[in-house]
Amino acid sequence: MNYQEILDYMYAQLPMYHRIGPAAYKPGLDNTITLLDQVGNPHHGLRCIHVAGTNGKGSTSHLIASVLQEAGFKTGLYTSPHLKDFRERIRINGIMIPAVEVVQFVETYRNAWEDLKPSFFEITVALCFWYFKKENTDFAVIETGLGGRLDSTNVITPEISVITNIGFDHMNLLGDTIEKIASEKAGIIKKNVPVVMGKMRDDAKQIMQQKAAFEKAELIDSAQCTDSIAEVPLRGFYQKENSTTAWCTLKTLQRKFPITDAHIHKGFSNVITNTQLMGRWQTLQESPRVIVDVGHNEDGIRFIVQQLQSETYNRLHFVLGLAADKDLNHILRLLPKDAIYYFCKANIPRGMNAALLAQEAAIHGLNGEVFSTVFDAFQAAKNSADQNDLIFVGGSFFTVAEVL
Repeated sequence: MNYQEILDYMYAQLPMYHRIGPAAYKPGLDNTITLLDQVGNPHHGLRCIHVAGTNGKGSTSHLIASVLQEAGFKTGLYTSPHLKDFRERIRINGIMIPAVEVVQFVETYRNAWEDLKPSFFEITVALCFWYFKKENTDFAVIETGLGGRLDSTNVITPEISVITNIGFDHMNLLGDTIEKIASEKAGIIKKNVPVVMGKMRDDAKQIMQQKAAFEKAELIDSAQCTDSIAEVPLRGFYQKENSTTAWCTLKTLQRKFPITDAHIHKGFSNVITNTQLMGRWQTLQESPRVIVDVGHNEDGIRFIVQQLQSETYNRLHFVLGLAADKDLNHILRLLPKDAIYYFCKANIPRGMNAALLAQEAAIHGLNGEVFSTVFDAFQAAKNSADQNDLIFVGGSFFTVAEVL
């Protein structure tokens, strides 16, 4: 098979959370452990940094990876989901995994895993470990997919664990209280492995403290690590918390590895070019200004609304598409009522029906038109906006992906 046929197989045959939602989620590590054994346990011996959290784990992972690159380490970076290209998920020093490597991996091991019936995410995790081991990476920065305790990435014993924050998301899978969600995220804390804790509520912090104490893991609170935070070119207000968490992680790694403050400053400054980070308060054009952001849960949307309030514009045009499994009421009640809305559905089965979204939004005083595609909604916004207006596109990774 060629690369496109391999992708078609992976998308069509393997349950994929970002397309169909909870039906693709396979909690537990048994499948992953069996699969990794079939491909030679490539995660063994990898020097990893493990990053979990409700929001910010992607940006934090990119910041850490950028600094490690600047420090001269060959650095793997595994994140999810992708925006435009599957290969975005797996990078070494910012360069996406070559298509030929994806083809080789699937063709070599596909027959072995057929009876296992793994998920798309389990296969992708195995691919990332296999590729990073094959390429002899010095570090691998590994972002969890969903949760932590039962996430497929949670087979590693990292140099350091990072938990960015705790908020409400995926409650149907992780629990309906902050304490339950925090317990799942805290599942990445390993015995005697230091863990950096981002800014979080006291009830979540207490769970982290209990788990760290049980595992005899040093717990480092990023709130106490603000000695000289480097500037980042990422404009979202929320990036202040992410950069603080990344800084604290890197300062902890300095105890053991040759990472200087100069490396940190340079890595933060060059994060976009080093790791190709996209979709975080990203400006696509001016006059009218177009901004996209992948924030997609209650806390993420709250940050977006705060950021929008700081912008200067005549009218706000809001292209909105959500995933069907989000807590709709908690998100819609946060959104600005004076915006003109363009309701749409991303081209994935998991996307929320645009007409239903508009109907629910109207209950919250949010009014606009319904469009059959994200492209149509975006074009309508651009046609309606004047030069001094602002167009914002968001609500999910997949809505943003279709305008990048």
